[in-house]
Amino acid sequence: MRADVWWTQPLLVFAGLSIFIAYSTWAAFQGQNYFFGNYISPFYSPEIFGDSPHSWFGSKPTWWPHWLIFSPALLVLWAPGGFRLTCYYYRGAYYKAFWADPPACTVGEPRKTYWGERSFPLIMQNVHRYFLYLALFFLLVLAYDVWKALWFVDPATRRSSFGIGVGTVILAVNVLLLGGYTFGCHSLRHLAGGFLDQFSKSPTCYRTYECVSCFNRRHMLWAWLSLFWVGLSDLYVRLCAMGIWRDWRII
Repeated sequence: MRADVWWTQPLLVFAGLSIFIAYSTWAAFQGQNYFFGNYISPFYSPEIFGDSPHSWFGSKPTWWPHWLIFSPALLVLWAPGGFRLTCYYYRGAYYKAFWADPPACTVGEPRKTYWGERSFPLIMQNVHRYFLYLALFFLLVLAYDVWKALWFVDPATRRSSFGIGVGTVILAVNVLLLGGYTFGCHSLRHLAGGFLDQFSKSPTCYRTYECVSCFNRRHMLWAWLSLFWVGLSDLYVRLCAMGIWRDWRII
């Protein structure tokens, strides 16, 4: 009975998430063109095994099955992917957009009963709090990647010098946006002080709770900006590695 265009938001969410899932899946299975000099795609970081200078433990391990496609991204992408998949905001967004559960407020859904998230597989959404710890670790790794992106090697002398390229800025903005999204996480908000009954008994927890709440108020905005930018970061590094795009040095 709603006369407005209520379907616009779930349609945009469906399109946006579908495009990102398609691109990130394609990029993850490539296994090449994911690094360019001192830049590395956030889809592939940390590079546990791989052929780039950023690899932690060398190239493809000998125990990897020969019949299985190898890509460094497949070893790590499950962690940030799981963090987003189980995110409270994204759950509400893709439930509406993909499952019509419900598609919008006061709009009927294609079933009459409600089971909640008490049975498999939706009960697995409760692991979000544990993915948060992994997400915080990944933030540190990506921040270190930005540090490495500040040092450029001269091909002639093989010496590294400080500099800032367009790729450096893109990777730095990526960390800032991911930080805004992660630090606004509902689980982190609870961990910071949401479990307390009286904030007056713990002023430090209260200040931390307020800080996280500041990010949490714009959680949806941080979620979409960081999702778009992490894809853009991979695309930028990929185009530079393929020789399609030139990385301009600012300093």
